[in-house]
Amino acid sequence: MSDHRYGHFDTLEYLANGNPRQQDAYTVLSHHCVFQKLTRYGPILVGTVPICVDIEGSDLDIICCFEDAVRFSEEVKAAFGQYQAFNVETVVVNDQSSVVANFTLGGQLIEVFGQAMSVKEQNGYRHMIAEYELLRVHGESLKQQVVHLKRQGIKTEPAFAQALGLSGDPYQALLDLYPL
Repeated sequence: MSDHRYGHFDTLEYLANGNPRQQDAYTVLSHHCVFQKLTRYGPILVGTVPICVDIEGSDLDIICCFEDAVRFSEEVKAAFGQYQAFNVETVVVNDQSSVVANFTLGGQLIEVFGQAMSVKEQNGYRHMIAEYELLRVHGESLKQQVVHLKRQGIKTEPAFAQALGLSGDPYQALLDLYPL
């Protein structure tokens, strides 16, 4: 699923000229060659940092596509296992076997998430694009509401849903608004 409107998210370059948090993310990820180490898995940075609704303590979420969960897990451990607070596990997310690795690098919390499906079909990417579009339409007011709710401990998708008055499952409600 390719859409030129979101092509800038395919690489890290847009972060270099972004806000200070984005620039710091760019520096850390580039300096430690994080995307180069994951290149065979089509990594994309998703979540709150790319769309500027991150708060203190928000992590950098990198999604990947693998064919073999065990091999992916082993390669992630080989590439990042030496970093502080490294942990990797295989879990089931949305009925899909998923590999989740967490570690700290250059003061940034990093999460590498992989599934056996295209990164642009994964919910992490789809949610980010829906949120990006909502911010484009509703502007700074929505951004400030979401950040305020997140600072109260509400996760991103529920914060968007609450700010917009959406009912039902907030994760699905966002996907329903902007199906890719």
